[in-house]
Formats: sequence, C-alpha cells, structure tokens
Amino acid sequence: MHEYRQVLSAMRLGESDRSIAKLGLVSRTKAKAVRAIALIQNWLKPDGTLPNEAELISFFKKPSPRQLTESQAAPHAEEIKRWVKEGIQASTIHQALVRKHQFLGSYDSVQRFVQKLKGNKVEVCTVLDFLPGESAQVDFGAGPMMTDVHSDETFKTWVFVMVLSWSRHLYVEVVVNQTVETWLGCHRRAFEFFNGVPGRIIIDNAKCAITRACYYDPEVQRSYGDMAEAYGFVISACPPRDPKKKGRVESGVKYVKNNFLPLREFRSLVDANRQCVEWILSIAGNRIHGSTYEKPLTRFEETEKHLLKSLPTVAFEVPCWKKVKVHGDCHVQFEKTYYSVSYLLVSQALWLCATESTVRIYQEGDCVATHPRLRKAGLRHTLNEHLPPEGLAFKMHDPQWCLTQATRIGESCHQLVAHLFNDKILDQLRAAQGIVGLKKSYGPVRLEAACKRAIAFNAWNYHSVKTILKQGAEYSPLPEELAFDALAETYTGKGVYSRSIKTILQ
Repeated sequence: MHEYRQVLSAMRLGESDRSIAKLGLVSRTKAKAVRAIALIQNWLKPDGTLPNEAELISFFKKPSPRQLTESQAAPHAEEIKRWVKEGIQASTIHQALVRKHQFLGSYDSVQRFVQKLKGNKVEVCTVLDFLPGESAQVDFGAGPMMTDVHSDETFKTWVFVMVLSWSRHLYVEVVVNQTVETWLGCHRRAFEFFNGVPGRIIIDNAKCAITRACYYDPEVQRSYGDMAEAYGFVISACPPRDPKKKGRVESGVKYVKNNFLPLREFRSLVDANRQCVEWILSIAGNRIHGSTYEKPLTRFEETEKHLLKSLPTVAFEVPCWKKVKVHGDCHVQFEKTYYSVSYLLVSQALWLCATESTVRIYQEGDCVATHPRLRKAGLRHTLNEHLPPEGLAFKMHDPQWCLTQATRIGESCHQLVAHLFNDKILDQLRAAQGIVGLKKSYGPVRLEAACKRAIAFNAWNYHSVKTILKQGAEYSPLPEELAFDALAETYTGKGVYSRSIKTILQ
C-alpha cells in the first residue's frame, strides 16, 4: 500500500498521470484509476490528510480469483475435516470422494482445500546454546561402497561423526559396521584425537548405545555405561524420533557426505581414514562455519581444547557386554566364536564381557570363565575342567593314552589294544578305553591274563575280555596247553630210569 501513498503524494504535488508512469510507480491506466478514486474521496486536497493503511486496503486490495470462487470440495467440508483430523492424506480423500460421491473436481482442488483446513503452520523451535567443552554430538551416516585393492573385497561402509557442540570441530572415521565394539572404539579414538573428553555426549537411540529407547527412562547399553564412567562423560539420549536435538551432528554428517566423500578414491579402509584426518585438519577445520562465522579448528585450538576433561591416566580397555546362554555342549557363542563354561551351568543365561584380548564370563557378578579372545569365525576355546566327567574322560583318553596304559598292564594287553587301533573300518577308541578301564575292577594281573586268553581264542574285542574276567576263566588252560598235556600223557615212558616226555619238552 505504500506505493499507492507515493502515487497520491505525487498527484497532490501536481504530477500528471504520464509523469507518474515515467517515475515507474504505476502505469498510466492504473494512475488514472487511482486519481478517480482519490477525487471522490477528497484525498488530493493540499490541506487534507492522506488515507491510512486500512483505508487504502479497503479500496485497492482485490481478492484473488480463487478467493472469489468456492472450492469444489466445499460441499463435503465436514467429511473432509473429519478425515483430516484422522490423519488421512489428500490423495486418499480425493479417491474416497470420487468413489462415494462421484466427485468431479481435481486432486489439486482437494489438496488446496485440505491445506486451507490445516493452515500454514510454522514449527517454532529454539536454538540450543552450549558452552566450550560442555558437549559433543555423535551419529552414524551411510558411507560409500569400498573395494580393498589388496584383497579385492567389496564391502559397505558407515561414517562415524563426532562434532564438538561449541567449536564445531569434527572427528570422522569410516567403519564397516555399527556394533557396540565399533561404537566404543570410535569414541575412544575421537577422544584421543581431541586429546580430551567433553562433559556430555548427545546421541540418538542406536542399539549400540541404547538398549531400550524411552522418552523418560532410556536404558543404556552396559558397555557404553562402563565407558562413560571411565572417561567421565554423561550420556544424553535424544527422545525417540526427535533428531533435531542433535542438529549439529546431523549437519556434520551431511557436510561429510557432500564435501568429503564425493570424487574421492579409497584404496582401503586405512587409506580412507588417513584421508579423513587430512581433510579435517585442512578443509573442514579451516572453513568459515555458516553459524559461528569462524574457523572450527581455530575456535577449538584457542578455547575449547583447554576446557575438555583430561583423558584417563590408564588406557581404557573397551569392553563389550553381551547376554549369552550356555548350550548343551558347555559353550557360549560370541561373534561366531565359542568359549567353554562349566557343564553345571548348561541352559543358564550369563553375561559375557569381551575386550580386545580377553573374554570373561560372569554369573551374578562372579567370573566363572576366562578365555583369550578369538578372532576367526568358527574357532573354539575349551577348558577341560568345564567338561562333564564322562566327556572329559573320553577327550583325555586318546589312543596314545590307551597304548601307554596297556603297556603298563602287560604285553598281551598292549598287543590287544594295538590290534584294535589297526582296524581300518571301525573306530575302536571306546573299546580300547573300556579294556584299559577294566584294570580298576580286576587289577592289572588278571586283566593281562584275560587279554592273553582272548588273543589265544582270536577274540579281539572288549566283550570277550570282560566275559573272561566275569567268569574267572583268565587262568584256565589255553588250547595249546591242553594239546601239550595230551601229547605228554601219550608218550610217557614205563622204565624206572625213564623221564616223562613232558619234562623233556619243558
């Protein structure tokens, strides 16, 4: 309306419509129309007052053509209002109107009507301010597909980003997963990069950090809680589905994706992270930030660096806690590797704590097993004391042990056990263990005699040896002894000085 006031002022000074048009205020036609209204309203009198804003609007503001015509959707206003309150979108409402009322209007008319009902609502927000060293914001973003030039392996990557809330200084790392161990390791390396720890870490509800997302009572992942306690920072989880509470790292992730990742070649994960550090300390750190109008690296070096908490004097060994169940084979599984636990704990739920070098398993706070950390999938670490007695006996009593024990019992026993192990068709380990085990019940002398008798009758098996012992027949004459006695009786001499053939042969 201020343009109309300028036109009226020019007319009161005696300017013609042509001269007003030359000034570029309005066209001659428009000036003529304004002059006609001004003469009727006596606005051109030198001693009169110019009309105010409201009067000018009442004379010159015209409704748009759409305001002059009723919407085609207006007859169904009440029904549309109800659907809008239920959260139904405009396209679905248009389809329903066509189906139920043979609506002839366009989808755009329904969309305009719905927008008018909703109103142009602008979401009001508040900018969060942070003090130097007070907090950092952390998030993951999708990274590029990468091919390692050494192994030709192609894999998906993720980008870990930590932004110091005050200075906007970044730490960026390319990783291959979002596991708890990766999450904690990235935090540790970020703190070492900054050479300090912020007082609060603002995160979303990623499973590697929060096990149960909740507006009021979120549950922190146990390993992350241990790390927060060791480094002295507070975990601040955003409410579910409300990422605006960590907008600075959201912008940081976008900046990494738009500025660092495009048009770069990465030969390996190590090469990618080397380029990350170079980019942070050159381009990202020395840019003029759009909100602070200062260089993030300069703000960090001059101010925030000195207000971060000191790193722990003892390097923190990143723990990874996981609830595990003891399987029937007396082992628990962690990252496709297996660790033994006492057979007395089968089917129970325990806590496993894995560090870079060690795996410990706990039951209600008590450590029940300790193992070295395995890295290759499928590997198994078993402690003999964790196995049940029968299983341990079978495992420990291998063929070499059986042969050693048989040798100590006697020559016949060793011969029989060795013969069993020479069987190329059937595994005879249990039979050999059983024969050697008969020593406990019958003693080594009787067992040796029983083995000798079994060999004499060509009975090379556990059942025959045990039957001989049960019947007490281990000292009964052998077949060759019976034949020898018969021969001796046949050729015995009758003379006074003659000797028995049996005596001679012996």
